[in-house]
Amino acid sequence: MHDRLFAGCTLLLCLALVVVGWAYQAPFAYEPVGPRAFPLLLLALIGCAVLYQLIRPSTGQHAQAEPALDRHVGRKIALCVAALLLYATAFEWLGFIPSSVLFAVAMARLYGASTWQSLIGGVVIAVGLYLLFDFGLDVPLPLGPIAALEN
Repeated sequence: MHDRLFAGCTLLLCLALVVVGWAYQAPFAYEPVGPRAFPLLLLALIGCAVLYQLIRPSTGQHAQAEPALDRHVGRKIALCVAALLLYATAFEWLGFIPSSVLFAVAMARLYGASTWQSLIGGVVIAVGLYLLFDFGLDVPLPLGPIAALEN
């Protein structure tokens, strides 16, 4: 039940952000697809995921596996929100790869991965996403202090 409530709130938030983002026009475009394509694509993917979460059939086994909203779950939610805020804050000055590695490691550790799993997964995700955006989609991302290694 909690997952469907969360999915419904997320879907409403996605729809509101699509309405705001649809009208966005930047005074200049430095990417071939324009500045609004990435957020709208991301919102579409999130919307599809939460729609699935809302309409999927409920099973008795799934309902039993749902954790109660207790202090432990509340702590995880608060730490997740704090990590997201730190990621958004550090993104520009620390750069995409280092801040994404730190965020991925924090999320993996928060949800029970070992230190090595977290580190390897964080590095693979961050470098993979950087390569996808920089070379595949031609979207420049901030490199932060590691920009000196690029040349």
